[in-house]
Amino acid sequence: MVPVVVVNGLDAVRHVLLRDGESFAGRPNMHTFSFFANGESLSFSVKFGESWKLQKKVAAKALRSLAKSEAKSSTCSCLLEEHVCAEASELVKTFLDLSKKGSFDPVAVTTCTVANVVCALCFGKRYSHSDEEFLSVIQMSHDLIKASGVFNPADFIPCLRYLPLPAAKIARAFYGKFNNFVAKHVEDHYVTYDKNVLRDITDALINVSNEKKADEKIVTLSNEKILITVNDIFGAGFATLSSCLQWIFLYLINNPEIQMKIQEEIDGKIGLRPPKFEDRKDLHYTEAFINEVFRHSSFIPFTIPHCTTKDTVLNGYYIPQNTCIFVNMYQVNHDENLWVDPDVFKPQRFLNENGELNKNLVEKVLIFGMGLRKCLGEEVAHNEIFIILTTILQQLRLEKPLEDQLDITPVYGLSMTPKPYRICVSQRT
Repeated sequence: MVPVVVVNGLDAVRHVLLRDGESFAGRPNMHTFSFFANGESLSFSVKFGESWKLQKKVAAKALRSLAKSEAKSSTCSCLLEEHVCAEASELVKTFLDLSKKGSFDPVAVTTCTVANVVCALCFGKRYSHSDEEFLSVIQMSHDLIKASGVFNPADFIPCLRYLPLPAAKIARAFYGKFNNFVAKHVEDHYVTYDKNVLRDITDALINVSNEKKADEKIVTLSNEKILITVNDIFGAGFATLSSCLQWIFLYLINNPEIQMKIQEEIDGKIGLRPPKFEDRKDLHYTEAFINEVFRHSSFIPFTIPHCTTKDTVLNGYYIPQNTCIFVNMYQVNHDENLWVDPDVFKPQRFLNENGELNKNLVEKVLIFGMGLRKCLGEEVAHNEIFIILTTILQQLRLEKPLEDQLDITPVYGLSMTPKPYRICVSQRT
């Protein structure tokens, strides 16, 4: 069996992820992970080393390139912002259309919005919500949640990998379909690639990988590695962001006074123009709310499992090489030694006496990880959540149906989601 250690407490987590990051930067050889990108994933691969570091470096540079690429619209600062703003505006329209029939469940349409953002980012393409190919992507997202939420004993007991376990069948079927979908789009990009026109992350990866500088060692990613990296970015943009937005809408309808404060800040700082990425620095209460959602819901309760790359010591305990390490982010986000009344939803905890965001406290919220394995898409995800939230509250009021009793107890899994609920939407006047 694979030995497992669960790490609790901010100091221990920082030791594992920051101070001695190299010793804990591996990934355990889990059976489920091997289905994703044929086991070569940037996120899940057990092959930590120089090749992995190069792959992550190129992926980070590609994301930065996209963030700096020129938008088609003069009102947006970059192509990334243009994609997110377009989908946020479309979500407002969809909410209003659904509200004509009364209250509705926001999950399906929210997932469609997140899916369209990641499709635009990775493939430069958005879909109609009735498009069959697009709907198949949405279904794959639901399959991913099912595949990830089912415990697979073969991950920890290697001899069981040879048995036809249901959890392994679900994971294998999903990842096979998902890998094929991404591969088709990446292959199309190699045919249509133009170094002078950056359309999306796939183009950015090809472009960065092809760069050659005279004063630097020439490093490139193979076509296969580019495909694997797109796989990682595309897969990361679905379930977790959809879960986060579901929590955001739930907290807004459960705390109407908080919703009103955010709207007052939007009205005072932004007015009637569309929200932009740069507005984050001025909307302190809104940012505090987002960080409190991250902390309180802990929609990602654990990091992807780490693995010791060598024999090491943690807090006086000897931990042998190849030990599976689970970092308990939920515990840190609810630690009474770090947070006053940790079970109370209180955005103002992140504001200092001047009403500005307390960045030192924000850094203690663990959702995207830290150190070598920190999520590449943290800034993209935070910007996306900010634009969707502010665009909706700038134009709409969200409420719960009068007869409903809200339950904020999560449904546990790889990502924690709220129990089903419905919302009522009206246009602000």
